[in-house]
Amino acid sequence: MDISVLLQAFMGWPLIIYVVGASLICTIACGFVQIRYFFKSWSFTLFPEEKSGTQKIKSDMTPFQAFLSTLNSSLGNGAIAGMGTALYAGGPGAAFWLLVTSFLTMSIRFAETFLAAYFGSRQKTKTGIGGPMLYLREVVGGRQIAYLYGLFVFIFGLVAGNSAQTNSVREGLAKAWGVPYLVSAVLVLIFIFYVLFGGASRIIKVTDFIVPIKVGVFLFSSSIVLVYHYQSIVPALQIIFTSAFSSHAVKGGVMGFAVQQAVRFGMMRSVFATESGLGSAAILFGASGAQDPVRTGIMSMLASFISTCFCFIVGLCIVASGVWTTGFNGVALTIASFNTTFGQFGGWIVSFLTVSFGIGVLVTFAYISREAWKFLTGGRLLWMHTILYCLFAFVGALIKVDFVWFLSDIAMTGMLLLNLFGIVYMLPVIRKELRKFNRAG
Repeated sequence: MDISVLLQAFMGWPLIIYVVGASLICTIACGFVQIRYFFKSWSFTLFPEEKSGTQKIKSDMTPFQAFLSTLNSSLGNGAIAGMGTALYAGGPGAAFWLLVTSFLTMSIRFAETFLAAYFGSRQKTKTGIGGPMLYLREVVGGRQIAYLYGLFVFIFGLVAGNSAQTNSVREGLAKAWGVPYLVSAVLVLIFIFYVLFGGASRIIKVTDFIVPIKVGVFLFSSSIVLVYHYQSIVPALQIIFTSAFSSHAVKGGVMGFAVQQAVRFGMMRSVFATESGLGSAAILFGASGAQDPVRTGIMSMLASFISTCFCFIVGLCIVASGVWTTGFNGVALTIASFNTTFGQFGGWIVSFLTVSFGIGVLVTFAYISREAWKFLTGGRLLWMHTILYCLFAFVGALIKVDFVWFLSDIAMTGMLLLNLFGIVYMLPVIRKELRKFNRAG
């Protein structure tokens, strides 16, 4: 049997059961941390505090910048095109199961960022190793597992976080302003080379700049769509709920969110709803030098929640505007919903969001893949990573991405399998430290 057929089969219900099962175990073991500390995740993010006498740790970014970077990577074109694909594949009920699965995987987000901060804070010397590549060394067969995970992250960063995003950017520029593919490829190449040439500090500065813009434009434009269709919002919510329990909706919705990216068929190739379980957030928070692991884990859950809300808002716009029955798929469905309010300018707005969301993911994965490269090579030949990342960005803007997504599927599956295994293995450590945090108040 063809390997691609086997991969697609495994990335259906077998992987869903694995991800949801691990999420359930983590949720119960951590005492429903996503509910108990939901409001604290907001306060820890919006009102960070420094304990007096705490030693300053040299790091690439602050915990809040790690939060922004995590948000930047998860708010990609999964929200714009992915929800359209999910609704096309599974009907309006897919949006309901998106919320259900999001609730469960928030505990995974807590666990992975907690472990990154916990083991990172216990390093006597700065080794440059962070996230799952650090804590996976503590499990059975840890050294080999950690290196294999690092390889998967690097591949995923080059293809899903890079080439696939530049492909979306080129489509957005072509549809909105008629920019030729080659021109888009050159512009992307110049931009990403500028970002990478400045090292980690420039990547973080660009992230700090991009996130408020794309979040602001999205919230403003989508709010106008919902206000325009305000009479249809309650009926749309009823449709989403009542259709959620058909087998078609369950297949389209749960599958799409549970594997944190896109799922098989249309969903597998587009939904980047959240990255809980992949470990990318753990790499970012592990680079923040955070010294309070539980607080860091609680803070990180907010990014997962926000990215889910963005996806649900897109889904609500599509259902409330009534275009979900038109037969359109992917980004075309999102554009159709915006066109009902903005006319022909709806396509321009969605194209701008496609470009800004894609660039955001591209920038953040420049850092994530850079960290994976440093781990795999012992910090050597960073210039080669710059060349490779720029090359994949340029090529991604010119080619069809079928093979890119195939590689992405392999890497994502590997990341999920290894990272979730490590998280479940480390649950005794997580539970112990969480109890200490609870006792401390």
